[in-house]
Amino acid sequence: MLLNTVVGFTNRSLRAQVSGLLGGAYSSAQMTYDLRRLRLNGLIRRIERSNRYVLTGDGIRVAVFYTKLHNRLLGPLLAADRPPAPPQLRQALRVIDHQVDDYVQHARMRTAA
Repeated sequence: MLLNTVVGFTNRSLRAQVSGLLGGAYSSAQMTYDLRRLRLNGLIRRIERSNRYVLTGDGIRVAVFYTKLHNRLLGPLLAADRPPAPPQLRQALRVIDHQVDDYVQHARMRTAA
């Protein structure tokens, strides 16, 4: 993925990577839409006279931020329900999970008046 930052990426090359990460089909139309949104929000720019894109300065900052967020916060938090996480933390996450399940189940049982 770092190579994409240097030489740029195409719809096709990025779509193959995204499809692999999602574990399912990801159409060219979906990729085109996503690339357009990224471009309009200033996170990528198209290289003139080519079908390649590169990250802008803002795009690099956003990518670094979300990578750090995942590595430092989301990854450990999502792994907190498995050992070697402290038993108190695993129990607290089970309670939260149970409460969310109860809330969702209760919301589905309501009937429209």
